Amino acid sequence: MQQKPGFVYLMANRRRGKTYLGVTSDLPKRTYEHRNGLIEGHSKEHGCKSLVWYEAFDDIQDARNKERQMKKWHRDWKIELIEWDNPEWEDLFDTLF
Repeated sequence: MQQKPGFVYLMANRRRGKTYLGVTSDLPKRTYEHRNGLIEGHSKEHGCKSLVWYEAFDDIQDARNKERQMKKWHRDWKIELIEWDNPEWEDLFDTLF
């Protein structure tokens, strides 16, 4: 069986603001959906429209495992991860293309 790539990602509404953690096999599409309010729930309610961090995996199951692990993290750990890779909290959407 062929592996499907996957991504774990964090969306935010502003620097050190509300965040949303997710997993997807199509990061550009999913980010577009968040940016345009097409996904109901936490990210839409809190305006999490900026892609501020992501990690790519060769196998989506590995991405799902990482997401499950990160869901247990303290908020401060997620903030630290974002600021390590993206200290200015820039929207990374345009870097996907």
